[in-house]
Amino acid sequence: MPETDGNAVVTENLVKRFGNFVAVDHVTLSVKPGEIFGFLGPNGAGKSTTIRILCGLLAPTEGRAVVNGFDVARDAEAVKQSLGYMSQRFSLYDDLTVEENIDFFSGVYGVARNERDERKEQVLKMAGLVESRGLITRSLAGGWKQRLALGCAILHSPPIVFLDEPTSGVDPIARRNFWDLIYEMAGHGRTVFVSTHYMEEAEYCHRLSLMYRGRVIALGTPAELKAQLGRPDATMEDVFISRIEQEEARLAS
Repeated sequence: MPETDGNAVVTENLVKRFGNFVAVDHVTLSVKPGEIFGFLGPNGAGKSTTIRILCGLLAPTEGRAVVNGFDVARDAEAVKQSLGYMSQRFSLYDDLTVEENIDFFSGVYGVARNERDERKEQVLKMAGLVESRGLITRSLAGGWKQRLALGCAILHSPPIVFLDEPTSGVDPIARRNFWDLIYEMAGHGRTVFVSTHYMEEAEYCHRLSLMYRGRVIALGTPAELKAQLGRPDATMEDVFISRIEQEEARLAS
């Protein structure tokens, strides 16, 4: 396996081009096991493209990316089998019941038959849907669908989970409840790589990168990034605006 210094995710000068458009521009970062790593930035910053590369769904144009010890360019199938992935579009079947969705994804992820019932109960309990297992999924509110989608994404107990703007479109209370689940996963040693454009969610991450126009323009803990502004009352929004202004000035020079 490629050398990763014990990190769960490593990228080195990762680039993705679509024709003349550079969606990911020489991104270098590393994520530790058990870390909640935030990918913060506006829509179109390159967050989703980077995550799709790390999940083995897109091939990089240049550079290197290693996830769970597997090189995404050479071992894309092994990468996909060893992680959980949840996008902002809940990958659930609305015409199936809650329980049927869990059964379906148990098969997709190759969960051993003798473990499926136990895993199902774990997901139902985690999602708070034990009493709602027979409901048609389309009848669930957005926050409950979100929790079910997360449960389905980790049925096979992957060591790392990629969450691509998972709280988009749900209310603030549902977002906070979802972050409680993220903390619970990290507390059990699972690495969580999560992208968001909500500034307040950045505060929940152990470490984060700020992405803009395909580039990582800042990297560190929320406290470190705010301290760099030299203002005790600085918010993550202040940090992001300041870094974007610096980046625009760099591009204009």
